[in-house]
Amino acid sequence: MTDTLLIALFAFLGAGVAGLLGALALRLLRHRSLAVSLAVVAAVAVVAMLAGTLAVAWAMFLSPHDLEVVTTVVAMAAVVSLGTAILLGRWVAARSRDLALATRTFGEGGTFAVPQERTTAEFAALSRELAATSARLDASRERERALEASRRELVAWISHDLRTPLAGLRAMSEALEDGMAADSGRYLRQIRTEVERMNGMVGDLFELSRIHAGSLTLSPARVSVHDLVADALAGADPLAREHGVRLIGHRVDSTPVEVDSKEMSRVLGNLLINAIRCTPADGTVAVAAHGRADAVVLSVTDGCGGIPEPDLPRVFDTGWRGTHARTPPAGAGLGLAIVRGIVEAHSGHTEVRNVAGGCCFEVTLPAA
Repeated sequence: MTDTLLIALFAFLGAGVAGLLGALALRLLRHRSLAVSLAVVAAVAVVAMLAGTLAVAWAMFLSPHDLEVVTTVVAMAAVVSLGTAILLGRWVAARSRDLALATRTFGEGGTFAVPQERTTAEFAALSRELAATSARLDASRERERALEASRRELVAWISHDLRTPLAGLRAMSEALEDGMAADSGRYLRQIRTEVERMNGMVGDLFELSRIHAGSLTLSPARVSVHDLVADALAGADPLAREHGVRLIGHRVDSTPVEVDSKEMSRVLGNLLINAIRCTPADGTVAVAAHGRADAVVLSVTDGCGGIPEPDLPRVFDTGWRGTHARTPPAGAGLGLAIVRGIVEAHSGHTEVRNVAGGCCFEVTLPAA
């Protein structure tokens, strides 16, 4: 038992010295290639075994021949171990370079392509994560491009929509100033109409900027959906009569919701105004509301004839106004963007789909 303990002690001391030297070498070479580190690990294992063997052989007074045999065996093991470590290191380094090249193209704005060579489970997991990140970044870039296109369209349309009434206001003011207006009262009424139109556009821009800046302040209160719909229908009725459109409120539940009444009235008002302006005379705009699960769904269905399928994902984008046939004369493509912003501020979401003869806008809100 005592001899076994002494052998273990001498072997541990010899291997410990080799291990300490190996740890020092790994620290000094920590910034080098992984192949070098693997070679050091293999060398430490062999040297530790050799050092322990030599220490035990010295303590046991082995013959020179026996010691030479043991040393030769350990040396052969060292050669094989180092060769295996070098091959493994070169293979791992090659896979690492392939992954680095794929990541470089990914970082330069391309799409990450998983290297075709078979690799370790860790590299494979990293490749999958990079591929998933690449897909998310592609989607984000697409959204950014769509938003940038919407911003450009918005600037162009706002510039056009502001330039037209400003030119009219300038002409009417010059006519009034020069005394050339035969009916000054009509000119003044027209000036007031154009000013109100421009004021509405500026108000929409201000509201949208608050939504995008995250500074929209809500004052939620428990209200009945029936009351919200009734107020919205009453407010939109004069515009509907002017356009010869029938307003219908059917299947409107009295489900309570906790919302900011003012902002939700603006949501329903924008949807109704958009629906009325896009519906031909003698058409119908229907409003419905019902509860399902833990949500309340409000819908506005118009008779616009439908929206082209490629345009459906863009309906709620800033500045979108669709075809010229759907473009309201006083709109700037902000109403539906404001609708989406206010609804999302209430932790809800908006949807649109085509139905027979028109389209249906749905607003889903959490139930109170």
